[in-house]
Amino acid sequence: MISINDLTFLIGSRALYDEANWHIKPGDRVGLIGANGTGKSTLLKIIVGEYAPSSGTISMSKDLKIGYLNQDLLSYDSHHSILHVAMEAFERQNQLHDEIEELLKKIETDYSEEVLNKLSDKQQEFEALDGYNIEYRANEILAGLGFSTQDQLRPLNTFSGGWRMRVMLAKILLQTPDILLLDEPTNHMDLPSIKWLETYLLTFEGAIVIVSHDRYFLDKVVNKTVESRKGKLTSYAGNYSFYLEEKALRGEIQKGEFKNQQAKIKQEERLIERFRAKASKAKMAQSRMKALDKMERVEDVDDDNPTVNFQFKFSKPSGRHVVTIEGATKSYPNVDILENAEGIIEKGDKIALIGANGKGKSTLLRIIAEAEGFTGRCETGHNVTTTFFAQHQLESLHLGNSILEELQAFAPKHTDTELRGILGCFLFTGDDVFKKIRVLSGGEKSRVALAKSLTTDSNFLILDEPTNHLDIQSVNILIQALQQYEGTFIAVSHDRYFLDNVANKIWFIEDKDIKEYPGTYAEYEEWNSKRPPAKPTDIPVRPDKEVKEVKKAIEQKQPAAPNTVQQLKKLNDQLKKIEVEVASFESDVKAVEAELADEAVYSDAGKLAEANKRYLAAKHKLDTAQNTWEDLASDIMELESK
Repeated sequence: MISINDLTFLIGSRALYDEANWHIKPGDRVGLIGANGTGKSTLLKIIVGEYAPSSGTISMSKDLKIGYLNQDLLSYDSHHSILHVAMEAFERQNQLHDEIEELLKKIETDYSEEVLNKLSDKQQEFEALDGYNIEYRANEILAGLGFSTQDQLRPLNTFSGGWRMRVMLAKILLQTPDILLLDEPTNHMDLPSIKWLETYLLTFEGAIVIVSHDRYFLDKVVNKTVESRKGKLTSYAGNYSFYLEEKALRGEIQKGEFKNQQAKIKQEERLIERFRAKASKAKMAQSRMKALDKMERVEDVDDDNPTVNFQFKFSKPSGRHVVTIEGATKSYPNVDILENAEGIIEKGDKIALIGANGKGKSTLLRIIAEAEGFTGRCETGHNVTTTFFAQHQLESLHLGNSILEELQAFAPKHTDTELRGILGCFLFTGDDVFKKIRVLSGGEKSRVALAKSLTTDSNFLILDEPTNHLDIQSVNILIQALQQYEGTFIAVSHDRYFLDNVANKIWFIEDKDIKEYPGTYAEYEEWNSKRPPAKPTDIPVRPDKEVKEVKKAIEQKQPAAPNTVQQLKKLNDQLKKIEVEVASFESDVKAVEAELADEAVYSDAGKLAEANKRYLAAKHKLDTAQNTWEDLASDIMELESK
């Protein structure tokens, strides 16, 4: 499908890739991983032709259809609705739709055979391209990514960057490319949308290459892992967990080979040193020296998993109750967030605040941090000292400072040795600490801001999306740091691996109240999966043919006529027909519900996705038929009362 051969890509004198090789085959679902700065996003841009390689080749068929999602798409702007933007994916169908509309207008005055044949040809092609279902498909994808029916009619330029990125992802998915290149697709997504995307990608028939720092997402979606490291691309035949095990095994083998080779080299060097001065052995010594120079050296294994080796310090512990929330009510125009909500954060709580975007997670954090107005009471307890980390704090970093100077100014009680130790834990080693803030990437700035937060004399941390822009190594460091932290914290994050490793309580906002689950994220997920599913609301479902016919019959009801008896007979006949439909649809819903309860279905992501679609479709038909029945019954009662 795509063949990368001896790829070299230079940035100045530095080789980002040095004769790297990789072959992407049909059906591959690849996780492209590596530390920040190893060239993952650059490689995707080289594949799509945005960058030219310094040397080497990238081969692919001319008709290969590539769908490429990257962070640059955030700048795309449009005054059209997001449904319209998503449907721009159907270029040929949209063109045919416009041509058919023109021909239909033309046929009002021109009944020639030429116009009729053209119209027929266009309609046949439109139907062959599934043109009558493109709006349904766009609705379905956008709904899965978290957009309500009302949202889909709003202009794109009224949405924030994260939501715009979802629209662009929807557009790419609708193009059904042969291969998807996704650069951090889960950035700015909430947990429900990430889970939906996982299910969708598992049923995607083409190849996929994903750059992501979300370990759970990679484990669910990919069947191969490619690591970008030291200018090379190394393949592993499994998901991220398999990669970790296989890399550790390869590392042990390489360590053994390195030790054996070093022992052999030392032995050879001793022999050469002993015999090089003797005339009779000089030729042999010279020969051994040449062999030693030609020897292909085995590299020692680098430790890619640095550990946190500093202790958090705060001068005074907090009281038992860190935060008490009573009667909290908060709303925005047209959106109610909290209503008489209550919650208590106790000393030692490690809380993960989860939920869909728009449910008020960040609002609740700001209320707790006393940075948001509301009605009610939110009181911090005795001796509580708070640090609030949010993404906007990256903007408060002093661009003219070096990394070390930034921490020195913020934490003057710490020695330079302590600060260097902390920065080392966040992958700033050696002369890196003297880099100016202005030259750092978004991920590096996040690490600096996190390091600052963790040097504070605070016994309560409020963390809003601390894992954004962090690579997997940095997330692991943050996990270690918070596991050692003896204070209290509450964190919002969409990284499930992070949540599962730091939280001992789960908070979520439901029915405008703060709900609590007393356990880990994995335990919460298991508990939540057994809860009765919420009634699907605002999920666009393709209208079934029978429902269309029933609705059409109702819409075509004749206006009131003098013969009321005749009207009543007609409506009663329609009512009987609907009653039969309702009974049939109820049976369909029960059948799919039974299927959803089958372990063979709910334990298989692909089968579960298909069953969910059938359930939503069957439920929609039933709801529509019941509404129609109610309308008919109401009309009959009105006529009978006359």
